[in-house]
Amino acid sequence: MQIKHITQFIESIAPLSFQESYDNSGLMIGHPDDEISGILITLDITEEIVDEAISRKLNLIVAHHPIIFGGLKKLNGKNYVERCVSKAIKNDIAIYAAHTNLDGVFGGVNSKICEKLQLQNCRMLIPMQNFLKKLVTFVPTDHAEKVRKTMFDAGAGNIGNYDSCSFNQSGMGSFRGNDETNPFAGEKNQLHFEEETRIETIFPKHLQHKVIQSLLNAHPYEEVAYDIYPLDNEFTQGGTGMIGELAEPMDEMIFLQNLKEIFNCQVIRHTQLLGKPISKVAVCGGSGSTFLNKAIAQKADIFISGDFKYHQFFDAEKQIIIADIGHYESEQFTKEVFYELLTKKFPKFALHLSEISTNPVNYLI
Repeated sequence: MQIKHITQFIESIAPLSFQESYDNSGLMIGHPDDEISGILITLDITEEIVDEAISRKLNLIVAHHPIIFGGLKKLNGKNYVERCVSKAIKNDIAIYAAHTNLDGVFGGVNSKICEKLQLQNCRMLIPMQNFLKKLVTFVPTDHAEKVRKTMFDAGAGNIGNYDSCSFNQSGMGSFRGNDETNPFAGEKNQLHFEEETRIETIFPKHLQHKVIQSLLNAHPYEEVAYDIYPLDNEFTQGGTGMIGELAEPMDEMIFLQNLKEIFNCQVIRHTQLLGKPISKVAVCGGSGSTFLNKAIAQKADIFISGDFKYHQFFDAEKQIIIADIGHYESEQFTKEVFYELLTKKFPKFALHLSEISTNPVNYLI
């Protein structure tokens, strides 16, 4: 198996176009055509992780956090990033990361947090905006079913938990080809009318090339008429954070104690308890403090994330409980996300979860 088979599959779930502008997800070290001997799955890249891959004879590391964020100007081994990159290159180990693109997809990092908390009716806390487009095309009626199916197979027509969504309307199309044409119907230089079906469907913008190519390949006309419109609709399968409900309301302190146990937290920093049961829970893996106002706006009882600063705790304004469980702690189960996705797709391939904790934060209890 080649590296590209792994990376292309991950990116079909968490497209690189989902990542934030500051991020650097993707294949950072290695060539897509290189053969894979085995995969090591980790949250972070450290020298110990690279050594683990070497000792276990695994030549691809799949991580959540990219080892390279900014540009590397030198490789002198002056910091852990330079040493990790140098050691990986010397030992022919490829490194791939899916970071904010995996954060921002339904079924990714935040979905796993919700699963651990047994939340129901989960949805994106902040759905993506300006990510959907509408495709309108006109197809001879006898070919409409084939064209629709081909576009659906390419990823068009998904709305929430529904697929194969489209609107279809019958009408009459007209065209006249010149001497250079070979018309599907009618004659050259003669006006022709054809019974056509107007098909409307939507798609996320990262699939535009694939969807359009599928349309062109399936459509019988030499010149295919189609329109693309940008939409303001929310894209509910991608975004930031998630929110869901507990099956039954839970006492605040009991919930916090369960949270501490589930995420194996040595400490949870939290705001003042509000004296009411917790029912609606908002989460954001990693650093989610800037999204507190969104959790409040959706009337969450508690917001679970990491990396809150001192003064940001005041922003709860006794409207919500902030529970800072730590950056590592909130994302530790991302390894399970990778493992479950890859084993389902490649059940016979060697996948290994790293046995090393990469949490750089220690607590004196």
